[in-house]
Amino acid sequence: QVQLVESGGGLVQAGGSLRLSCAASGRTFSNHGMGWFRQAPGKDREFVAAISWSGGSTLYAGSVKGRFTISRANAANTVYLQMNSLKFEDTAVYYCAARSAYYSGGYGYTVAPGYDYWGQGTQVTVSS
Repeated sequence: QVQLVESGGGLVQAGGSLRLSCAASGRTFSNHGMGWFRQAPGKDREFVAAISWSGGSTLYAGSVKGRFTISRANAANTVYLQMNSLKFEDTAVYYCAARSAYYSGGYGYTVAPGYDYWGQGTQVTVSS
C-alpha cells in the first residue's frame, strides 16, 4: 500500500502561482510513477501531469503545458506540481496518484485507471 497526502492548495488570483505537494508513505516511493489529476464541479476527473519513477520523463495535458511543472524528490518521498499563470478554469480539486512498478492494468499514464493509489485531494480556487 502507498498512502498519499496532498497539500498546498488554496485561493489565488488569476495569473498567480501555487505549488502543490504530495507526500507518500508506505511502499517504496521511488518505484512508482506519479501523476496529478484534477476534477472541477460537474466534470470528470482529468489528467494534468505525470512523471516517471526516475523523474526522467514527464507528460502534460495540453491545457497546462508551459504553465505547470511536475517534479519529484525521491529522497523526500514527495512529488510536486508547480502551477504558474493560473487561470480561472484551473479551479478544481487536485489529486495525486501513484502507479506501481508492477502495474499490469493495461492503461497509460494519462488516464485514471492507470494508477493504483490516490490521495484525498486538495482544493485549488483561482479567482478571476
